[in-house]
Amino acid sequence: MFASPFLSRDVFTEFDRLQRELQNVFDSGSDARGPALNASTTADAVDVQLLVPGVDPASFDVQIEGGVLTVAGERPAPGRGAEERAAVRQQERFFGKFRRALRLPEDANADDVQASYREGVLHVRVARRVPVPARRITVQ
Repeated sequence: MFASPFLSRDVFTEFDRLQRELQNVFDSGSDARGPALNASTTADAVDVQLLVPGVDPASFDVQIEGGVLTVAGERPAPGRGAEERAAVRQQERFFGKFRRALRLPEDANADDVQASYREGVLHVRVARRVPVPARRITVQ
């Protein structure tokens, strides 16, 4: 195979890395710089879990507005010593500010929300409203 003297093998390696990162973004359907998010629903609640180890719980901003749950925060970059001189070959852990948003079901109760942080996982539980049974109304 012909290789141009102007392109080093490192350039091809870099293109391969870039292609893998872009493929990961499209395959995962999420922001490559944000935390992984798991969401599930039950008859009683919507449970959302974000994998955010190393984040100070006081730095989270959890809001519900217009039926959308938004979680924002920041994971500080680790202090670097001798690693600073090392060339990064692959980095899958994100650092910096992040924001994740999730549309909630129509019956989500924004007045009944609990959030807790344990072992690197932020757990947000949004209760669902109890359905009001239909009732017959007499016309007078």
